[in-house]
Amino acid sequence: MTILTRDFGEVDVDEELVYHFSQQIFGFEEYTDFVALQDDEVGESIIWLQSVQNPRLCFILMDPSGISPDFVPVLPENSDKLLGEGDCFCWVITVVSENVKDSTVNLKSPVFLNPQTHLAAQIMLEGDYPVRYPIVKAGA
Repeated sequence: MTILTRDFGEVDVDEELVYHFSQQIFGFEEYTDFVALQDDEVGESIIWLQSVQNPRLCFILMDPSGISPDFVPVLPENSDKLLGEGDCFCWVITVVSENVKDSTVNLKSPVFLNPQTHLAAQIMLEGDYPVRYPIVKAGA
């Protein structure tokens, strides 16, 4: 299927690659279907989570593994009811500021994508993680 995207224009995507959010992104509950897009020039640690339903709605997600050594996300019990069985990828929503040094990620409520079931959910973690964690450390 062909979808219109915010940052890449028209893109052909396999319908089987659409993620359905069983627990929607906070504040965007009416949007449930997204595709994960990558830009080879940017690398694998950043993806665009593009809404299939609204071409203007797109989130930039980062792989949190290199952001904070203290971030060890643990899915709550019964999360398999939201995501299905299997391993999930954890991504954090990025807020890119005009001054890139002021950009942050949300470590408190990451997005989990299950590539086997194509189910997804934004889940608030029980750990003491910040909603706005700076990507660039002070002094860098």
